[in-house]
Amino acid sequence: MIELIWRGVLIGVGGTVAMDLWAVLLHVAFGQPKPNWAPGGRWFRHLADGKVFHEAIADAKPYRHENALGWTGHYVVGILYGIIFALIVGTGWFAAPSFLPAWLFGIVTIAAGWFLMQPGMGLGWAASKTPEPNKVRLMGLLAHTAFALGLYATAFLIR
Repeated sequence: MIELIWRGVLIGVGGTVAMDLWAVLLHVAFGQPKPNWAPGGRWFRHLADGKVFHEAIADAKPYRHENALGWTGHYVVGILYGIIFALIVGTGWFAAPSFLPAWLFGIVTIAAGWFLMQPGMGLGWAASKTPEPNKVRLMGLLAHTAFALGLYATAFLIR
């Protein structure tokens, strides 16, 4: 069990790094804005006070170091997802990793963003209150596919 948890930590970090590299590629190649985890950090910080849903996270009380907290939260969530995935697939998958289970799990993980974090920050269910919700949804699906590729690639490297 401990070995699965450690493998989960590693693939969670690998998946999150892959997601971040995808964001860098989009920024360099297509001029997409760099990830800004400060609003996420503000949201994470307000969770500690029991406040989950905001009309607009930008109007919520700011906190020092919210960008660092956002990045930390991003990686903690990625690691937790890696551990959960490792516990679900077990040692057999690590012996012979395949992409499909990682991809299905990666796509499922977007539910937390669509149905908890985005509405919590005032962006609506699945980004419905943003100017281009379908674009946000597609970009999220692509980012979580990159996360899945990172899970798979890291598992392949550590097998």
